[in-house]
Formats: sequence, C-alpha cells, structure tokens
Amino acid sequence: MKDKKFALLSVFNKLGIVDFAKVLVNLGYRIISTGGTFEVLQKENIAVTPIEEITGNPRDSFDGRMKTISFQIESGILYDRQNKSHLEQANNLKVPQIDLVVCNLYPFEQKPGIETIDVGGPTMIRAAAKNHQNVLVVVDPGDYEKIARAMENKEVTDELRQQLAAKAFYHLSFYDSQIGNFFSKEKFPKEVTVPLKRTNVLRYGENPHQQGALYLIPNTNSPFTKLKHLWGRELSGTNIGDIQAGIETVRQFKGPAACVIKHLSPCGIATGKDAREALYYAIEADPVSAFGGVIVLNKVMDLKAARNVATFKNEREENIDIVAVPDVTPDALELLKKVRKSMGVYTFGEIPLNRNGKWDLKYFAGAVLLQDFDDNVKESFAAWKMVTKNKPTKEQLKQMQFGFKCVKAVRSNAVIVIDKDIPMTRGIGSGQTSRVGATKIALEQAGDFAKGGILISDSFFPFDDSVKMAAKAGIGAIVEQGGSLRDQLSIDAADEAGIPMVFTGRRAFRH
Repeated sequence: MKDKKFALLSVFNKLGIVDFAKVLVNLGYRIISTGGTFEVLQKENIAVTPIEEITGNPRDSFDGRMKTISFQIESGILYDRQNKSHLEQANNLKVPQIDLVVCNLYPFEQKPGIETIDVGGPTMIRAAAKNHQNVLVVVDPGDYEKIARAMENKEVTDELRQQLAAKAFYHLSFYDSQIGNFFSKEKFPKEVTVPLKRTNVLRYGENPHQQGALYLIPNTNSPFTKLKHLWGRELSGTNIGDIQAGIETVRQFKGPAACVIKHLSPCGIATGKDAREALYYAIEADPVSAFGGVIVLNKVMDLKAARNVATFKNEREENIDIVAVPDVTPDALELLKKVRKSMGVYTFGEIPLNRNGKWDLKYFAGAVLLQDFDDNVKESFAAWKMVTKNKPTKEQLKQMQFGFKCVKAVRSNAVIVIDKDIPMTRGIGSGQTSRVGATKIALEQAGDFAKGGILISDSFFPFDDSVKMAAKAGIGAIVEQGGSLRDQLSIDAADEAGIPMVFTGRRAFRH
C-alpha cells in the first residue's frame, strides 16, 4: 500500500464518471469502487478494485448496508499525510492512501424512506471533506472536467481543495435536512434546517449592484419549479418577488383572475369571465402604476388577453416589464414578442390548489420566521359579523368577499376600494404607517368610483376618522377586522352615514 495512491469512486449520479475514471487511471491512480459504479467501470474495461477487497467486508452484507464502512476505508481517507506517526501507522496497518473520494448521494427527495438513507456515502464524504488538505472530495459531476484539468496540470490549489470541501458539506447538509424534515412531525422543531437547491442565477438581486440567485426546496409544488423563460429579459430578484406576489394573489380565485404587481404589492386586481376581461380590469384599475409592472394570471394567456398588453403599449405608450402566466398560446406569444423586445414572458404551469410546503418562511438578515400560510380565507367568511343597522346586500357581500381576498395581497397597512359592481380594485392604499393614510390614498385613487364602492381594511380602525372619510367619499359599504377599543365610534359613524359595515374578526397583514 505504501507507494500506491487510490481514488474511491461510489456515485449515484453516474454522469461523466467513466471519462473521469479514465483520467484518474492515466494519472496513476488505482480505482476502488462499489456496487453499481464498479459494474459501470468494469464494463468499460477500466481497472477497478471492488471495495470488499479493501474492507474485508462480505459483499452486500446486510443488504448492502455495510459496503463501505470499515476501518481500512475511513482510515485511508482520514489519516494526516503530514503526520509522521500517522504515516507509520498507515504503513504498519496496510491502510490504503485514498487521495481522492468521488461520491454523490441518492436524491432522497425522489424516494424518501428508511432504505434510501445512505450511511456509508456521507461517512466517506465527511471524512474526505474534513481531511481536504490531503484528500480531494468530489460530489458534483459538473466539477469533473475542472478537477481533471487541475490534476493533469498539477494545479490543485489549497483554494480548490477548500471549495470542494465546502461543496461536500453543503451536499451532506442538503441531504440530511431532507431526512430530518421527512421524519419530523413537530410544527416547529427546536432545531431545523431548510434544504435549498439553486435553480437560477439572476440578472441581479433587488438592485443592479446586488447579485442574486433563486433556490427551491426539494419536492415543493411551487409554480417556480416549472418557471420557463419564453422571451425577453432575464429575471431579477425584484421580478421574482413580484411574480410570487402575483401568484399568491390570483391563486385565491377559481375563475379567471389577473393582477398587476409593483414592488411586491398589487396596483390592480380583477376577475372576469375570461382572462382577457380580468386583465383588462386589472390594468384599468390603475394604469399609471401599471407602467413597468408585472402581469400575473391564473389562466392561460390567449391572443385576446395579449391584446390588452399591446393596447397598453400602443395607445397609452406604457410598458409592462414581465408577463408571468400558467401558459401562453403560440399566437399570443408572437404578439407579445412584437409589443416589446425586452419584456420578459414566462410560464409557470397550473397553480396547485393546495401547497405541500410546511412553512411560510420570511428571512430577516440572520433570523428566519417560520409560520403557517395565511390560507383558508373562504372558510372565514362564515364568521363575519354585520355590526351596523344597515346590512349589506347580497351583491355588496359578494364584492366584500372578493375584496377581502384582494386586501390580503396588499402590503400593510392596507386599505382598498372595490368597484360597486365589477370585481376589480379601484383604489389601493398600501404600505402605509397609518391606517388613515392608507384610507386617504385608496379613496383619492378611486376618485368617483368610490361612490357606492366597498372600502376594505386589512385590520381594525383604531379611530372613526377613516369611516368618516369613507362616508364623505360616498363609499357604499365597509369591511374591517373589528376588535379596537373604539369599535363603537366606527360603528356609530357608519350608522350615522347609513353605511353597512362588516367585522371579519380576522387580521390580514402582509409584510
């Protein structure tokens, strides 16, 4: 063993492993391998030693649970080549000098269960990563060519070794975190890790001077798993946030729904008999703010719907930055291409009815909030209370329920005005530090459409000032959370104006 150098190859993903093994043989390495990897290499006439010849373990003992775990293998990876005592022990114990470990793990997300939990693989990877100053550890087939070139040119640097070790530990963490989350039945475990895999390097983050990348949780049914770029600009972090905000808005509606998003908050939301009508109303809700916005639909964009985007450009001389929809018909795509060369067109497939994620995560620079998703809105309608003398009509109640789904999607403090007849927003006051400020913005934006419209707040009114402003603007009905110490003042103000008011008993903050 003293004058021989070994490479241990044991991979689930066998892409490129044969060519890499040939390079290693040419560089004088003896190949040790296991199971399926051994068979692949042997078929290609590559000289390979079965691992049991090194370990002394019976082949496939305990159904293969003990293929690689052994004193000989782990010692051969772990001993310190700069330590004279280690070198003497390795020689006396006939421990092979394993200078390279190539191992990647079974993708647990494809078939989670007891028998797909790898023990030997992670042990070898961890040992090699710990001893990376002496041992190269390779977990990504995408690195084979780079590493082969570095080895052939004798340019294996300490920096490269450390990079590979870091990637190896991330690979282990990604793998183990999936297993922990698979077994855990606790809603909020004391310790938790969230596995993430990079899917896109973005054009930039929130601003051009910030780099950014998109990561996904394994097995998520998020529409981002099917995100497809059809035309125009690449995505930025801002675009990603706006598309997500749009998806969260339109997923609440069974029928055709559309929204235009700016800076994570809608500037127009509407439903309609088809995608064309929904998008028309969503743009008309606030065409000024729609400039440079992101359009999101919950239905396929056909040619009729695409013409709304063309009209917005040609007649108003306004642009849309991103169109993100479940799918787009070929003729609609051709039209969108002609509207604006740089406008990004993306599809994300059908929005799933139910999420399969455990948590809604929010990151705060070193801290992460894990919480339930704010879903099941429809079930909450049964708990609404009619608190004024005048009660809303059936038509008003229908608009109220549509509007509550809308206000849920708006950044807090949020107050919105819904058209009295059409399921569309007419005024949106979002992201304000005072509720009366949000009310003022929503009413001013709605203008004459406030008359007979529905005013909806995402929380309670702490004073009666917002109700009085709504009455002065001619609002036809009000929806708010209720629960303020001064609720009676708001109720009295609504009664005095003859405005029906409903308490939802449910706050709808979005930050």
